[in-house]
Amino acid sequence: MKPTFQKYIPFKQINLPDRQWPNNVITKAPIWCSVDLRDGNQALIDPMNLEEKLEFFHALCDMGFKEIEIGFPSASETEYEICRELIEGGHIPDDVTIQVLVQAREHLIKKTFEAVRGAKNVIVHFYNSTSTLQRKVVFNTDMQGVIDIAVKGAELIRKLTDEYEGDTNFRFEYSPESFSGTEPDNAVVICEKVMETLGCTKENPIILNLPNTVEMCTANTYADQVEYFIRHLPNREAAIISIHPHNDRGCGVAATELALLAGAERVEGTLFGNGERTGNLDIVTVGLNMFTQGVDPQLDFSDLPKYKEIYERCTNMKIGERQPYIGELVFTAFSGSHQDAINKGTKYMRESNSDYWEVPYLPIDPADVGRQYEPIIRINSQSGKGGAAFVLNHYFGYDLPKKMHPEFGRLVQSECERLGRELVSKELFDLFEKNYLLHDRKYEIVGHPTITEDKNDENKLKIECIFRTNGDVPVDTKISGVGNGPIDAFFNAIKSIGIDCYEFISYSQHAISAGSDSKAVSYIELKKPDGSSIFGVGVSSNIYRSSIFGVINAINRAQD
Repeated sequence: MKPTFQKYIPFKQINLPDRQWPNNVITKAPIWCSVDLRDGNQALIDPMNLEEKLEFFHALCDMGFKEIEIGFPSASETEYEICRELIEGGHIPDDVTIQVLVQAREHLIKKTFEAVRGAKNVIVHFYNSTSTLQRKVVFNTDMQGVIDIAVKGAELIRKLTDEYEGDTNFRFEYSPESFSGTEPDNAVVICEKVMETLGCTKENPIILNLPNTVEMCTANTYADQVEYFIRHLPNREAAIISIHPHNDRGCGVAATELALLAGAERVEGTLFGNGERTGNLDIVTVGLNMFTQGVDPQLDFSDLPKYKEIYERCTNMKIGERQPYIGELVFTAFSGSHQDAINKGTKYMRESNSDYWEVPYLPIDPADVGRQYEPIIRINSQSGKGGAAFVLNHYFGYDLPKKMHPEFGRLVQSECERLGRELVSKELFDLFEKNYLLHDRKYEIVGHPTITEDKNDENKLKIECIFRTNGDVPVDTKISGVGNGPIDAFFNAIKSIGIDCYEFISYSQHAISAGSDSKAVSYIELKKPDGSSIFGVGVSSNIYRSSIFGVINAINRAQD
């Protein structure tokens, strides 16, 4: 018995040894055509109603689409009525062309012309299936049979256009449906016959749409098919080459990009890839891929969360957490090394004032798609020391010195493991506050320490304070000390009561808020008797006091 995989027939490659598309570069946006209201809509469990379709249509217009396939008005009374409402209700901007799909069948074509009466700009998109497999198992006909269907449809469309009374600007689109499964030479012949029938010219070109209706091959082979078609099409200047990729192999975006390299000028797809089976091409992903390469996609993606909300509400579909550019987690780093690199990248951007986006692991600035208020770094047990420091700085203003990152990182990792989940930013700050600012206090200063210049040496400071040792019965002691600065003076003061086993290592400080209510934050590193180091943090409106509080907090933490 043969293995099950052997029942599948490998796709036949195109003989194109001198292919040119691998050497090309995408330098401009294609013509975009949204098929959300037709191809996307027909794939929904519950198709959109009139109000939902109208809202979605206006959203597409706001985003910048100039060509929108609104439906299949000859397919049902509902589709017909939606088409009429768009026209009669004045919903279509003058610079937007509506596109209507119709099979190359006489009664459906006539119904379609009735449906679009009164519209300013219309693309009549007709099609019939041409693939080897469909000719064999669906239509039981040869290639000449499907050519005859297409030509007959084109003849009727031309006749109805010539007889049409009104100011509608008609354009035509033909799809050899299942192009990717059609022999390349046959695809060329049927499109040539349709162009001849419609009398297409350079001044009045047809849109020839080459659907990857079912993704049957690797993306490079689809590009070969498109390039082969373009090379062999007679009267090439009288056609706009369009593509309509699906995503059955998960390569719809790649197939689109390579087909554009191969010469395609127009792309049909949907927002976020909605469509039959595994979906249509995701226009948002392709457009933003161009954006990240410095190419203007000619669509407005600056508020993707808005369009995500409209999409999910109107379609009852959900966008995955890892969907490129819009998924909840696509700008989020859990990995420690990633977090550290992002932290350094954002710091570099601030300090360098670079004109370019240069942050590792983030191919696009989240702010450019309306995601600036969402967390870039989230903290779990896999997170590193830099991630926790980034969150404290980004959300709460605490810029921990680099030497402190490992110590706090260990506390965060331990807490995540204890809870068995990630920490949200508020929980992270609570952990920081508990360990560094509100730690159990064996020692504390009662009231405020007095810091003055030493009478005997104006270059030195003198500190006086009430020092409390907490126990069953708290003991208050008045202490004083003189030193080169507040930290040195405080160390000399506590030595007088026997606290002399800690060595000062490092100190850093910054303001935590701007204006008259700003406070100083001091980070103090001490060496413990066993040779290891420990940090304390002090906060005060007085710069000297904040450093003294940092020393006290470090000593208290060392008592654990």
